Amino acid sequence: QVQLVESGGGLVQAGDSLRLSCAASGRTISSYRMGWFRQAPGKEREFVAAISWSGGSTTYADSVKGRFTMSRDNGKNTVYLQMNSLKPEDTAVYYCAADPSLPSTSRYDYAYWGQGTQVTVSS
Repeated sequence: QVQLVESGGGLVQAGDSLRLSCAASGRTISSYRMGWFRQAPGKEREFVAAISWSGGSTTYADSVKGRFTMSRDNGKNTVYLQMNSLKPEDTAVYYCAADPSLPSTSRYDYAYWGQGTQVTVSS
């Protein structure tokens, strides 16, 4: 079992930056693919970013490409999501996810999820 805890969310203004963290426990995630997803009120949970076990490969949703950067520190069992140039449409609960398989953009391919952290971007 892998437990994931997200942190770093908050209320910011458009154009600001935030860095989300996802700390894992229960098992080392060095061989796990990791992903970030988000869910806005009334909308389905959507893919944001994913990273391979080594960190050598990342994938981003078109809506965040060039603004968000996902990284991982396997020594700290933690992944990060650096979010720059935030927009009001980025407002959502952000979830960290893990799975011991190949990277995926589908939420159905992830076995472990955190509780989420709220990000609110005001205009």
